[in-house]
Amino acid sequence: MPRKTSALRDEVKQTRGFSSPAHEAVVAILRTAAVVQRHFSQVVEGSGVTIQQYNVLRILRGAGAAGIPTLAVRDRMIEEAAGITRLLDKLETAGYVMRERSTPDRRQVLCQITPAGLRLLAGLDEPIDMANDFTLGMLDDPEKLTLVELLGAVRAVFNPSTDGKS
Repeated sequence: MPRKTSALRDEVKQTRGFSSPAHEAVVAILRTAAVVQRHFSQVVEGSGVTIQQYNVLRILRGAGAAGIPTLAVRDRMIEEAAGITRLLDKLETAGYVMRERSTPDRRQVLCQITPAGLRLLAGLDEPIDMANDFTLGMLDDPEKLTLVELLGAVRAVFNPSTDGKS
């Protein structure tokens, strides 16, 4: 019996079928990521920062008062950012981040979130929590955990050191 048209195929208005279940799954992951990212971008951009800048600020808040080197910020970002220095420049100009050269290693620049950056994030915490709940509200907690595990297994193909656990 032929497979019925997938909701994804209808959503992206694809007239031909997917070449394989793997192809359909990859398109579903990419499409879902794009839709979710657009939603979260709308939540944070009302505060005058981009989703990438928001991600940098969250990383810096998590690093605490000690700060974190620029390249470590880049490595922890959800979405790769080739222009991490430019991102930090904009956040520093806005007063949300400060940078200073490390005393032991002058080549290393430590980044820290400022009180203004902490206030900005505090104002976004509740709207982000609401967006998280809205985004996955149709799933129960065990389904959410299964989704996290499945997506971790996919990412592990590209980073085998994580063993799918993230």
